[in-house]
Amino acid sequence: MPYRWNQTSGSNLELRLWPHNSLPPKWAMRVVLAVFLFGLIPMMAVLGSVLLWGLLPFLLLTVVGLWLAIQSNYRSRSVFEVFTLTCTQARLVHHHPGRGSQEWTCNRYWARPEMHKHGGPVPNYVTLKGDGREVEIGSFLTEEERIALYDDLTEKLRDPVAQ
Repeated sequence: MPYRWNQTSGSNLELRLWPHNSLPPKWAMRVVLAVFLFGLIPMMAVLGSVLLWGLLPFLLLTVVGLWLAIQSNYRSRSVFEVFTLTCTQARLVHHHPGRGSQEWTCNRYWARPEMHKHGGPVPNYVTLKGDGREVEIGSFLTEEERIALYDDLTEKLRDPVAQ
């Protein structure tokens, strides 16, 4: 799962959430190279003719476009969230590249997770409510991961002394 609970100091808990990464950077270069090499196969038929120079820019444009799309995806996936529970406080910090950080703090006693099965931007949308505000948490997780996250948050927030 793309989230992990860590015991920081004493009774403090920290939850780190990040988007799933199905294509590691090492494999991204291999994919781009494979697309280039497979794109060269049809070029063998026109090797030595003027037609090669007409088709080659399209192959290069495809490879560059794929590379830029993968890099853009990596930048947008560098978002992550940190949820910290102390004995008295619940704090969520949402880090987003280009937009900076957004922070939500609440008394732990009043903080509670809510799951919106319908009506949210995604199915089983999880929010934290407290101190008169409601904030989303883990919106980039899959539906099953959000259900598990909701259960974990309910369990951890119920216990006044963090486990």
